[in-house]
This record gives sequence, C-alpha cells and structure tokens, in this order.
Amino acid sequence: MKDNELKASVNRLLDCVEQELRRQNVWMAMPPSPEAMSSTTPFCMDTMTFSQWLQWVFVPRVRAILDQGAMLPNGSDIKPYAEEAIRVEKLEAPELLSLMEQFDRLMS
Repeated sequence: MKDNELKASVNRLLDCVEQELRRQNVWMAMPPSPEAMSSTTPFCMDTMTFSQWLQWVFVPRVRAILDQGAMLPNGSDIKPYAEEAIRVEKLEAPELLSLMEQFDRLMS
C-alpha cells in the first residue's frame, strides 16, 4: 500500500473509532486529569479506561503523526489488550475490536 493510501486508510479508521465511541455514549466532553494523561503505563491502563485512552491518547497521537507527515508505527498489537479492556469496561465489542484489528494490520 502506498504511503498516501495508508495514511488515508488510517485517517478513516480514526474517524470510525470516534464514531463508534460516540455511538456507545462513551465519548467524553472533558479530558482526564493532567495526572491521568501523564501516565507512562501502556494504554494508560493505570489511570484511564480503554475508551478514554482511545479518545484522549490514541486518536490524537495518531492524528498528530498524520498531520506532521511523520512515520507511522512499524507494528501495532492493540487488539489483544482491547479484547480484555472492552470486556472489563462493558463496551460493545465487535466494532471496536474490528477497528483495532484493522489498525494492527495496517501497521504491520
């Protein structure tokens, strides 16, 4: 896949993640605390729910990479964590898991 096609696919996927979080009514108006945002734990799992991490960390960071024309990650393995986190958070799994799997595939 060409770089422009990859970036367009990732951008569409990020839009879908946002739409799905909104559809499930977990899109938040207010960001987590600065302390929560400064977590160094993978997925900020010690300070945020998975949906919060998607909204406040994942989507903005990947969009920033796209906007800056920087290199996308050389690999991703979000889906295994997403499977557990979605269950714990009691989110509707199928669409979110599909989106995470698509992202992982695009980055490999």
